[in-house]
Amino acid sequence: MSQVSDLSRSLAPFDQNTTLTVVVELSEASWLVAGLIPGIERQPVKKQEPDPVALLRLLERWRLEAIKAGKMIGQIALAFEAGRDGFWLARWLQARDITAHVVHSTSVAVSREHRRAKTDRLDTAMLMRVFVGWLRGERGHCRMVAIPTLEQEDAKRPSRERESLVGERTRIINRMKAALARLGIRGFKPALRKAPQRLAALRTPEGVPIPPNTLDEIRRDMDRLAVVREQIDGIERARLARLENAPAAGPHAMVRLLARVVGVGVETADMLVQEVLSRNLRDRRAVARYVGLTGSPDESGKRRREKGLAKAGNPRARRGLIQLAWRFLRFQSGSALAQWYRARTDGPKGARKTTMIVALARKLLIALWRMVTIGDIPAGVALRPTI
Repeated sequence: MSQVSDLSRSLAPFDQNTTLTVVVELSEASWLVAGLIPGIERQPVKKQEPDPVALLRLLERWRLEAIKAGKMIGQIALAFEAGRDGFWLARWLQARDITAHVVHSTSVAVSREHRRAKTDRLDTAMLMRVFVGWLRGERGHCRMVAIPTLEQEDAKRPSRERESLVGERTRIINRMKAALARLGIRGFKPALRKAPQRLAALRTPEGVPIPPNTLDEIRRDMDRLAVVREQIDGIERARLARLENAPAAGPHAMVRLLARVVGVGVETADMLVQEVLSRNLRDRRAVARYVGLTGSPDESGKRRREKGLAKAGNPRARRGLIQLAWRFLRFQSGSALAQWYRARTDGPKGARKTTMIVALARKLLIALWRMVTIGDIPAGVALRPTI
């Protein structure tokens, strides 16, 4: 596998005399743009409307100012923090020959004072400092986020929408169960397909039917549940159609390979590939760190303790991996990973199973990553004939 940059520093040469360095503080109402112009002593800060065309005009004006000062601008380097605006602005600027970077917001160190001044101007000044340090190739200033293509972002939407719909389905069912429990009705399953037809025949312990307002509320919830179920089925059918139409195209080949592992479904395989495995991660440590399955030690002098998982990575992939680890123990009991887990949890002095399942999830993720990247099948893992 080729070595890749971890985006903790810039590997490209940086000449501050020929580079127009710009940072942007994005918000819904306005953009605050700060620049470091070669040949100009002042560092201008301009507040403008959230308009990319106006930003482009401002950058061109600053470039002409540098030329008038006798400095030739070889490139324009621009950075902004990752947020609700996503990556569209970075892609839009890159298409216009502007080197755009997206800063990981949690990688920028801030003062730990309880009360400190915090304004957009102070934020842009701090962002400019860490961005210039990053451009110089110095570690520890900040980290950049890999800018995905529009197709890569769109590929994540089915899995994320399905997760949201599954949560909505659970909320609707729980709401109906709570409404029935307030009337003393137990044992009725509102999630069944024939539940709407059986609803009118229900009686409370007093022998009276469900009150009309509550009955109407439950019927509306059942209608919502039917719509949510249909949408989930539509997402799953569309995913299978994409896998059949382009079985060897890019991440689809990874999904099909992962789905051959007994205990791993198409939904889990698609989530892992789109969220983690299709990324150009450097090594196994970067894979585990991206999902947040690494430790967070706290050491100071003689004090040494472990604060648990860092949980700084992708929470969606982390939740899915923990669930997959439990399923893996059931369906892949003869694998080397399952035997490793049982050897450390069985017996009176065995480690806690809920603690070790996290270690198993980390090992499982790295094993699956090696499987889809270099073809290394985990020892003892049973595979389906085809998918």
